[in-house]
Amino acid sequence: MSVASLRRAARETVSGLPREFWWLWTSTLVNRLGAFVATFMALYLTLGRGYSASYAGLVAALHGLGGVVSSLAGGVMADRLGRRPTLLVAQASTAVSVAALGFVQDPIAIAAVAFLVGMTSNASRPAVQAMMADIVRPEDRVRAFSLNYWAINLGFAVSSMAAGFIAEYSYLAGFLIEAAMTMACAIVVFLKVPESRPDPDAHVSHEGGGDAVRLWTVLRDGRFMGVVGASFLIAVVFQQGAVGLPVAMGRAGFTPADYGMAIAVNGVLIVALQIPVTRFIEHRDPGRLLIVSSLLAGYGFGLTAFAGSVGVFALTVCVWTLGEMINAPTQTGLVVRLSPVHGRGRYQGVYTLSWSVAALVAPLMSGAVIDRLGAEWLWGMCAAVGTAAALGYWALMRRLPKTEPTTVESRTEPRTEVGTA
Repeated sequence: MSVASLRRAARETVSGLPREFWWLWTSTLVNRLGAFVATFMALYLTLGRGYSASYAGLVAALHGLGGVVSSLAGGVMADRLGRRPTLLVAQASTAVSVAALGFVQDPIAIAAVAFLVGMTSNASRPAVQAMMADIVRPEDRVRAFSLNYWAINLGFAVSSMAAGFIAEYSYLAGFLIEAAMTMACAIVVFLKVPESRPDPDAHVSHEGGGDAVRLWTVLRDGRFMGVVGASFLIAVVFQQGAVGLPVAMGRAGFTPADYGMAIAVNGVLIVALQIPVTRFIEHRDPGRLLIVSSLLAGYGFGLTAFAGSVGVFALTVCVWTLGEMINAPTQTGLVVRLSPVHGRGRYQGVYTLSWSVAALVAPLMSGAVIDRLGAEWLWGMCAAVGTAAALGYWALMRRLPKTEPTTVESRTEPRTEVGTA
């Protein structure tokens, strides 16, 4: 491909998106560039503080549990308070809690603050996704979500490399730098990103109040919850790249450096190919894309059972990374397509919950399977779970609506007011 063709492709990829999207994208990139703590937390606790690996695992689990709680809370806040206030509160709270985590020394205090960090940092995700859906035209959303996903991975790739050097100098510096960059994100949102939440009165005729979508409304939306279930299955599979793969490679005699070389392929491919892949899938049927991505993920990890060298491990990473690049923007766009306009925050929150719960389940599942049955069984289960997710998407997408809903009444049975969440 010529230089002129590459320039034209790049221009077409980024053109037509509103200015507000790019400020939100910038906020995401800055946030991920400063995401040091998640990378060196285990080393900080075991080497820097001298705690056991079991304690480090407990802290990681509490961090994940905080994310589970805030997935729903962040979605409710995005719909009730607005996207912008939710982002500001979440990012400012994350900055404060991350800085505090660098100073606390008591093990109970560290665990409690880690829970707060997990809760505050994850609370912004439903608001970001809902805001992007609000400000980007439907035909451009897959491209927008893909660009945001690209920014996340680009920032994480850079921060992961920087985290090692920062940790050698000072763990506290890493906490403070992340806190400062997260606060910078809040400042960008405050100065440049306007509120985008649609007026509920413009979409529903409310009988006793304006906020018609409740969490109960989301949970009884059968098709959407089916998508959430399939998302959970595929999320458990993708989590094995961080939890099952390093353990299995270690048991097989490979070094941490070998694992680092294999898993680095994931980040490199996403940064290099996410935009071209998005151009290819942008206007294709989401149901077929999700089926293909599920099979690539499941059987990509399944092939790991036959890997005997770092090169072959890297090839299997290539397979499931392609599935990841297809799945991420397609699935996020589908969630928007299935969400009523005035309930996007709650719908995104429940969708985010599927990934947060998978982050808790996957380590437990992989450890138990590897210890009791062996790594080959884990990879076989990944293939089976990927197949189950593909069948689930096939069943759910057969009668996918051509347009996204504008009211909750068009998606569910006549509603009854249950709770106030």
